[in-house]
Amino acid sequence: MEPELAGFAALGARRLFLLGGIALILTGMFFGDIFAVFTLHQNAAQVGANLAAAAQAALAGNRQAMLASFQNVGAFLENRGTKVDTHVHMIDFGYLALMLAILQPWVAFAESAKRKLAWVFLTGAWLLPVGVYLIHYVGLAHSPMKSIGWASIAADFGGLLVLIVTFVCLLGLWKHFRGSFAGPPDRLLADRSAEGRMLFAGGIALVLLGFFHGTYYAATDLYRHEAQDYSLLTQMSAGAAAGAGAAVDEALAGYGQLQGAKAVNIAAHAHSIEFGLLAIMMAFFQPYVSLRASWKRWWAGVLLLGSLLLPVCVLLEMKFGLVAGGLADFAGLLIILALLAMWIGILLYTRELDASVRPTSGSGAPQ
Repeated sequence: MEPELAGFAALGARRLFLLGGIALILTGMFFGDIFAVFTLHQNAAQVGANLAAAAQAALAGNRQAMLASFQNVGAFLENRGTKVDTHVHMIDFGYLALMLAILQPWVAFAESAKRKLAWVFLTGAWLLPVGVYLIHYVGLAHSPMKSIGWASIAADFGGLLVLIVTFVCLLGLWKHFRGSFAGPPDRLLADRSAEGRMLFAGGIALVLLGFFHGTYYAATDLYRHEAQDYSLLTQMSAGAAAGAGAAVDEALAGYGQLQGAKAVNIAAHAHSIEFGLLAIMMAFFQPYVSLRASWKRWWAGVLLLGSLLLPVCVLLEMKFGLVAGGLADFAGLLIILALLAMWIGILLYTRELDASVRPTSGSGAPQ
């Protein structure tokens, strides 16, 4: 028990990084699902409508209406951008926290120092996405700077905290591999449980699938889409200059379809790889999930099913519309449920681990 306690002590660095990292991923994914259902498609429709209004205003020679439409487009894009950045940063910082949790036995610092680093990391990892989320609503109100608001300052400070902790942990790794520090043995890398193998193999397959899709898209469609992008923008400008409303409308419709096609291909590629990495990292921590072996295999399967279903359904959104989008959201819910079940299992494990050592923590403890 002693080596295990050294690696997963109460409020220890590995425990903090692991539980905090999964909490970040869960929050980021839940936020992303809510945003996708209630905001993303409506926001995209508003952007398209305002672009069309700007084009029509240009045809009519109404400069004020055109500027107002472009201002609306900017506001909707900022709203969308801050929400997407909040979602992405939470999940990415969660992945980084899981990676740091895996590496803790090789970070050559005292446990008390690593615990402080973990708290600083989690503070920055939460501060940055919250600050990014508030940028759209806070703006430059009461800011001491002309172009940067308080929300941006808070987000930048959070990012700096994460950067500092990551750099210090890299120094600890460098110190360890120079041979000046001998950490306790770590059994996670030696785990060969069925659910661990399932997650590891499935994660690698998802990463490879994402790479293959990205390569295929780059080879067959990417350059063609870039040429179409330029061609449609040129057609739109020429139509507006010639007063050809039909040509402008046709170019706008084609441009919207093109951006949608690019977006779903990039999203499918990125989601397949990131969920594959999530499965690989969660494979390492299966010994800390205090659930029955059958339940651990079940939730591992649910995680892999959702991780495959989501990018496939995202890719099919251009053909099947809201049906595919709804299935993609359902797949995201499956991933959230599986990850939440594993997080609860880890909490149960920490409770059992702490209870097993509590009676020996003092001479007067009950037997």
